[in-house]
Amino acid sequence: MSTESISDRREHIRSISVTALAALLGVGTALASMALTGDVSPGEAAGDTRALLLVLTAIVAQIVLFDVTSIYSDDEFGIKHYLFITFMTFSMWFVTWGILLTAELNA
Repeated sequence: MSTESISDRREHIRSISVTALAALLGVGTALASMALTGDVSPGEAAGDTRALLLVLTAIVAQIVLFDVTSIYSDDEFGIKHYLFITFMTFSMWFVTWGILLTAELNA
């Protein structure tokens, strides 16, 4: 007999979904940043504020999406969740875009 309840499974699936969405949007935003700044050198692309605006838009879009879909109830979605979404999206964007810029520099 399983000791895991249905609510624990739902919580686990919800956590995986939020993490996957943040990571995928971070990678997708890095690809979009590369497409947006692909016509300039990697050094100039790294200083382009349009790429930073893209990642900020992705973060805000996720927060709005989670509010609209009510994936979290009002009392569950707090500062910890905002920070997690922001950190995951930004870090995946930063690492992926850094790799893409470095690969462009070496090519």
